[in-house]
Amino acid sequence: MRKLLILTIAIVLPSLLCITPLDAKKPPRKKAYVHTVVEIPAVEPQVIAVQTANSSLVMQVDGKGVLRMCHYGALVQDPSQFLSYSDGYICDNDPGPLAYPSAGGMFTWRPALEVRYADGSCNTELYFTGCEVSGRKTVVHLKDYVTALTVDLVYEAFADEDVIVSHTEIYNGSKQAVTLTGFASSYMVLNAREYLLTHFHGWWAGEMQVDREMLGHDTKVLESRRGVQNTQINNPSFLVSLNTREWSETSGEVVAGALAWSGNWQIALEQPQTGLLNISAGMHPASSAYPLKAGESFITPDMIYTWSGNGAGQASRNLHRYARRHRLYGGSKVNPTLLNSWEGAYFSFKTKTLTDMIDDAADMGLEMFVLDDGWFGSDYPRNGDAAGLGDWEPNLKKIPEGIDYVASYAHSKGLKFGIWIEPEMANPESNLAKQHPEWLVQSPGRENYTRRNQWILDLSNPAVQDFVFGVFDNTMKLSPSIDYIKWDCNRLVMNFGSSYLGEEQERFYIDYIQGLYKVMRRIRERYPDVIVQCCSAGGARVDYGALQWFDEIWASDNSDAICRNYIQYGTSLIYPACIMGAHVSTVPNHQTGNITPLKFRFDVACSGRLGMELQPKTLSPDDRALADRCIRSYKSWRDLVFEGDLYRLASPYDGTHYALMYVSEDKSRAVVFAYCLKYITGLTASPVFKLDGLDPARRYRVTEQNVDASCWWGDGQVFSGEFLAAGGFNPRLNRPLTSAVFYLEAER
Repeated sequence: MRKLLILTIAIVLPSLLCITPLDAKKPPRKKAYVHTVVEIPAVEPQVIAVQTANSSLVMQVDGKGVLRMCHYGALVQDPSQFLSYSDGYICDNDPGPLAYPSAGGMFTWRPALEVRYADGSCNTELYFTGCEVSGRKTVVHLKDYVTALTVDLVYEAFADEDVIVSHTEIYNGSKQAVTLTGFASSYMVLNAREYLLTHFHGWWAGEMQVDREMLGHDTKVLESRRGVQNTQINNPSFLVSLNTREWSETSGEVVAGALAWSGNWQIALEQPQTGLLNISAGMHPASSAYPLKAGESFITPDMIYTWSGNGAGQASRNLHRYARRHRLYGGSKVNPTLLNSWEGAYFSFKTKTLTDMIDDAADMGLEMFVLDDGWFGSDYPRNGDAAGLGDWEPNLKKIPEGIDYVASYAHSKGLKFGIWIEPEMANPESNLAKQHPEWLVQSPGRENYTRRNQWILDLSNPAVQDFVFGVFDNTMKLSPSIDYIKWDCNRLVMNFGSSYLGEEQERFYIDYIQGLYKVMRRIRERYPDVIVQCCSAGGARVDYGALQWFDEIWASDNSDAICRNYIQYGTSLIYPACIMGAHVSTVPNHQTGNITPLKFRFDVACSGRLGMELQPKTLSPDDRALADRCIRSYKSWRDLVFEGDLYRLASPYDGTHYALMYVSEDKSRAVVFAYCLKYITGLTASPVFKLDGLDPARRYRVTEQNVDASCWWGDGQVFSGEFLAAGGFNPRLNRPLTSAVFYLEAER
């Protein structure tokens, strides 16, 4: 038994100990790895400050070239005092709050930059090499000395608006290709005791719903991976209230941010044990590893930041002013009131249906008629949503006289004319899909799923970009009387794949949106004055990237006035009212079935760009007279909605009422909207709305609009701004779905 045991050990041990038999051929020895450390040149310590009228972003460079973020918040007149600043966090293996951390070195939190190199290495360490300041732009140069990768952090300060816009430019200075696997547009570090996050969620017909939560010691990730339609479920924006657990419109520090990108995006808010809040924002890295050949650059989209010391209201006004002055294609240009054919006719119309609607629109004082879906398709007529997309020839069975006849008829009645297109899509039942299957977004061997009976075209392909531009161009050529295009996008990406990109499939999500922007740039070069609405099944493409090309957005397919209070409130936190199409539709509402008073519907829609979406012939004489009255009064003060500063007076989330006010920049005029959303007993005192945006020393005449008997005791009288802000304005709105609009004008 003892001999057997010894024999067993003799057989087993060589395999356990990986002993190679003497007669076995030895594998060749690998070349010894030589460890060489690249010397990082010393630099002169310095402070870099990006300043606006009321805020400072301050970075510090130490002698080793490490770039740290010291401060984003209230204005520091002498930022050089941050030269020896320390955040107080003592740890011998943590570099502190880096301004743009990369994966590598001592940094172990969520990085802003991740790179995979040709040799398989994934480590990058960025060091400061210089800084340039030109006008409102500051460019900070960083370099990884081992790989010759360089990164420029670009900051643009809009002083009057207290907005800082940042993006990153990454350059491959090596002789071999690299792959970017993470590439934030910006990295922000905040320092507070606690952080209250406000962000957005939603769905079709319920966009921009508001969520608020306290951030803990973990990472909160906001994101979208839908390819297109990237703002319907979430929006690439947020507000962070500092050192508080309570939301306030008027007090406290608030930082708001918004990413200018229409594709997949990710915003990560990470609070490690340091208590600092690290915010990285940019394109979503999932399925988007981006190859960068030697000598190539990659530029990230803009990230827009503002700081307010006077609550969320001021943060919103900062963003709105910046948007109107510097970001929106149309600025604060006043867009026309309109009647859209969709809910009044859907796919079933003839020429007379449209000309009758044009007559009614003109009689009511509206300024434009928009022909929505259903006007095109010859071999595959667009009589429903299952056919015709991609074939943009007019359907002469519906409109035998042609589009020019209808457009010219609108012009003859004093109206502008608009028309609907959805150029990024194709129905399976279309000549386009059958003739160019290689233009479709699809993965080989897998089912190409439809959504709303349609497929999506591959805008990463230059040939498809030419086609989509051609759809717009050829539509405009249908009539010289076309003034407005409604651009729709009714589905997201599934089973992504591009026959054009070949083996570089992970470029698709980025190249698609860049392709869209290329098309829009061509359109704007040829048609700079055409009004273009960005619609994507409602509010699925509401971001500052799209808005550099579009004049307005369709906030939601849901036109129910009750729901619109919440949708428009959430939208207003980040985006200005001048871009927000808001329509009066019929009752029962086609999306929700709710029945609301016509005046309530008008009062809600008039807080954005007013439109109507119904069949006017269904209105009673009294309703028609009210519509005429509301449209007429709206046009007398709508410039305040488009150009004024917004003050939110009551949130629909926090009580029984929603109220808001737009004030002219010189504070000489204002318009106030107030809505009762829930029942209040008659024994309850009237709600008080403090009109904070007025000049306390001036006196304002207050006049309720579109009523014969006012709901406020002070209607038609003159009051000081101080009185109206102190609590004197208390209209009697106690019944659900009652509302009021008041116009204020200062005495000369």
